[in-house]
Amino acid sequence: MKLILTQEVTGLGGPGDVVEVKDGYGRNYLVPRGLGIRWTRGGEKTVESIKAARAARAVRDLGHAGEVKTKLEAAQVNVKVRAGEGGRLFGAVTVAEIASALSEASGETVDKRTIAVKNPIKALGAHEVTVRLHDEVTATVALNVVKG
Repeated sequence: MKLILTQEVTGLGGPGDVVEVKDGYGRNYLVPRGLGIRWTRGGEKTVESIKAARAARAVRDLGHAGEVKTKLEAAQVNVKVRAGEGGRLFGAVTVAEIASALSEASGETVDKRTIAVKNPIKALGAHEVTVRLHDEVTATVALNVVKG
């Protein structure tokens, strides 16, 4: 089955890529979750628009990715959350909250889909998250979760 990816799929490709996958994987997983659409001849226009949007969102080049990495790693990032007694959070810190905190602290826009959190953050204190800025550049950011 040929699909056009609409979002990043780890190990498969990025938005706008045309990929060949097994029928069940495409029909039961990728298409229902909005990660891909069926490939058609008319879909070539869709591919171009997805790639244009991806290019506008993405970090411009490798040099710019290095600059953003230094800004993010140098920034003091605080995420304010609701917490109960003993520093335990009500739920977990979401990647959207992390992305907005990173954008405020560094002045650079960070897409929430580029943020990787190893374990769910459910306690106050210092944590680390990884931000994939470019195919070759990843930044490890120190995150401080505070009661707010």
